[in-house]
Amino acid sequence: MFNRPPVNRRRRSLMQSLLISPLALSGIGMAQAQVSTPANPARISTVYTGDVINGKKVVSSLNTDELEPGKKHLLYFQGVQMSTGQHWYVSVVVAKGARPGKRITLTSGVHGDEMSSVHTVQTVMGQLKPAEMSGTVMAVLDIARPAMESMQRRWPSSGRGFELTDMNREWPGNENGFSAVSRQAGLVFNRLLKPNTDLAIDFHTGTTGLDVPAFHIGDMRIPDVKTMMLLYPVPAIWDNPAYPGVLHNAYIDAGIPSFTPEVGVARRLDLDMTPIFVEGTMNVFKHYGVMPGAIGRTAVDANVYIGKSAVPVLTTHGGFIEVLVKLNAKVTPGQKVAIQRNAFGEVVAEYTSPVNGLVGGLRSDATSEPGNVLLFILADAAPLSGSAPYLE
Repeated sequence: MFNRPPVNRRRRSLMQSLLISPLALSGIGMAQAQVSTPANPARISTVYTGDVINGKKVVSSLNTDELEPGKKHLLYFQGVQMSTGQHWYVSVVVAKGARPGKRITLTSGVHGDEMSSVHTVQTVMGQLKPAEMSGTVMAVLDIARPAMESMQRRWPSSGRGFELTDMNREWPGNENGFSAVSRQAGLVFNRLLKPNTDLAIDFHTGTTGLDVPAFHIGDMRIPDVKTMMLLYPVPAIWDNPAYPGVLHNAYIDAGIPSFTPEVGVARRLDLDMTPIFVEGTMNVFKHYGVMPGAIGRTAVDANVYIGKSAVPVLTTHGGFIEVLVKLNAKVTPGQKVAIQRNAFGEVVAEYTSPVNGLVGGLRSDATSEPGNVLLFILADAAPLSGSAPYLE
């Protein structure tokens, strides 16, 4: 499904310097898993509210050490209250291994229109067998519940009239914050995620109106982040910490290595792309000794392209868009990437790439106002002077 350009010797040499063979990864990972110390030695206690929803117990805080080993546990986490006084409940699955080991957390649903992220995590958890595991895998599936109910990116708030807030700019949140979404982030992070996590993966997709291929966002200067990202057979990585307020950076600020996989387009299940991320996640579990088995395909097999910046091409006019490139296509400076026409069919703008790189996102809507992201390019070099990096 991917356009994988041939790799020249220079690029192959670069990849070999960045990547470790699957066999070596497996051995090193087991050693790391045995000697590393948990990121969060301070723990909390599990508090059951006494409520049961659809046969699943409700908790307001969780300590996975207190759960029975060798089993899967299905729980609801009690989140922030709605304006009617009821709570938003978040779905939690814990695969508690029969033996101790790494604690790895998978999250999805921080944006409400990102369905393939949820499906990826569901699929991974469905394949785990706790009796064969050493360690714990916790999945938190639908964090931005009100956004997911309406399948929209942002959390709808009613505190000061009707507002839409991007939850992935609110982390680590504040349990006593000035908005429900900040409080939801604070509750989830402090009482569920941080106390139970040594390594974290926060799954996303593109957003409504902007499609993306399979790629990662993360800071490869952090050894465990680099290791985890390269264990996925993805064709592209944005080697960048991104920006404050995103969940993977809140984890990193707390001493927990984390990154963000992007699983294709929004609003629908991409059944061709999710297996890539399921395989990569299983590779992570095997590498860190959580489950047995051989490492599968990795970034080496996908001829991974590593970009240092994400450079946007913004529309300058309103009108109808004809895109001339595809996701994962290589582009060069000055190459024409799109044409825009007005209602009469007259060409009002032509757009070109400002850099060498790989097309990492494309506008999927056929029309655009001025100032929208038409596409973004994963580029080898740092961002151009005066150009803002693309903000997911």
